Amino acid sequence: MKKVLIINGHQHYDGVAEGNLTNDLIKCAKTFFEKNDFEVKFTYVDKSYDIEEEKEKLVWADYIFFQYPVYWMGLPWITKKYFDEVLTSGIHYANDGRSREDKSKKYGSGGLLSGKYMLSLTYNCPTSEFSNKDGYFDGLSLDEANISTHKIFQFLGLEAMKTYSIHDIFKGDMDLEKELIRLEGVLKENFL
Repeated sequence: MKKVLIINGHQHYDGVAEGNLTNDLIKCAKTFFEKNDFEVKFTYVDKSYDIEEEKEKLVWADYIFFQYPVYWMGLPWITKKYFDEVLTSGIHYANDGRSREDKSKKYGSGGLLSGKYMLSLTYNCPTSEFSNKDGYFDGLSLDEANISTHKIFQFLGLEAMKTYSIHDIFKGDMDLEKELIRLEGVLKENFL
């Protein structure tokens, strides 16, 4: 049986970021994984978590589904704290890959985990800001604008899958059912 760890990287802010959209996306992913015979474990970083248990989950998982809202162009601080605490707590998921004996070994190539990960992102900005030389992100693609998150997983030895993102979340005209269908399509593409 394939094993997936769903990480909920949402950080709650009253009136602004209640977590409802993140919860809807995670519920859709959970349903998809269970329907397709995945064993599923969860982490919700804004609730309490046990660092030792989190280390075990990362080693256990074949896949990671990581859903988070992009706050101020990056991870919510509580989610960055989660990675800092779990990944620097004494177990070595990776070394930096370099070797005194073999100069061809490159920094960041020493990941000790295997498997794949998928980012699922919620944004207030429109999709038109990405891959647009005149856009806010200066021509960067969605994945390039989230390079620091990708590099966390790459350093661990995990391989990226297609990213899902939803945009203009505060605009008021989002069709949630359409977005959940689109998410399920990305999940099928990545996991089946």
